[in-house]
Amino acid sequence: MKEDELKKTIYQMLKEIAPDTEPLNLKDEENIQETLYIDSYDALQFIVALDERLGVEIPEQDYGKVKSIKDLISYLKTKIKIT
Repeated sequence: MKEDELKKTIYQMLKEIAPDTEPLNLKDEENIQETLYIDSYDALQFIVALDERLGVEIPEQDYGKVKSIKDLISYLKTKIKIT
């Protein structure tokens, strides 16, 4: 999977979880949950959706490592092959 494909998938998933938001306006360094005003339940749904779609388990102790798009992509690079 290429990094831009992964980013596109992340944005699509965020839009599915929080349809009233505009994930494409999110800057790579911004906190996803705070910037898009996603509550903790939706944030958890997003993590679960990542697991299901990408086959990557993100343990609860790592949730703090995936707060921004940049952090999330860096984290996922350690779990799946991204070119």
